[in-house]
Amino acid sequence: MRLPWLNASVLACAALYGGAGAATLSEDFDAGLPAGWTVVNHSAPAGTTSWFQGDPTIFAAEQGAADSYVAANFHSGAGAADLSTWLILPTQTFHNGDVLSFSTRTSEFSFFPDRLEVRFSAVGGTDVGSGAAGVGDYSTLLLSINPGQDVFGYPDAWTRYSVTLGGLAGATDGALAFRYVVDDGGPLGQNSNYVGLDSVRVSAVPEPDGYLMLGAGLALVRLARRRAAAPIRPRPASSMA
Repeated sequence: MRLPWLNASVLACAALYGGAGAATLSEDFDAGLPAGWTVVNHSAPAGTTSWFQGDPTIFAAEQGAADSYVAANFHSGAGAADLSTWLILPTQTFHNGDVLSFSTRTSEFSFFPDRLEVRFSAVGGTDVGSGAAGVGDYSTLLLSINPGQDVFGYPDAWTRYSVTLGGLAGATDGALAFRYVVDDGGPLGQNSNYVGLDSVRVSAVPEPDGYLMLGAGLALVRLARRRAAAPIRPRPASSMA
């Protein structure tokens, strides 16, 4: 027996599980820097590079073609510089429990320490303030890799990191950003070398109400399957005219 409403229930469950307007993203940089991502270099003084397509002669990507990652390096600054080079993701709608994950590394045996921050803006956009120390709307620090700028403190093999958003009042139109930030960096500084970024994912987590409605929808699907599989009982002879 075909139940037309069954397919509708399945579709509704899928929609609820994904979460209407929820933040989702998957980027492997197979075609370089994606459209909609913003690069801002506020290093002081600024150099000749920002974020760019990865160089496979330094190391290969975590996945895909050897150059399918993005990178930032000491040339973000000129001379001895304080580096602050931003890679800002598009504005999306976030909920508590949404997860950002990514992979990063530096070159092997790097004696010039690197540092990378992950920051969040609860209003989205691309306002990162001014100067190497400015953060603008991106005042929420979610993660700092090698915060003390220690020699060999940044991983020299692809390493996976994840951060979970929390403390939001509700659905929030915001944006995530990676910030290559190194004090006393640049070609003549004591710090900064080269970092790569690959396999960036943003995974949405259904809100509690979504879980409840998803469970109800799945219960309807199971009920429909049991009814469809049940044998048809013959009518009693006394009821046949």
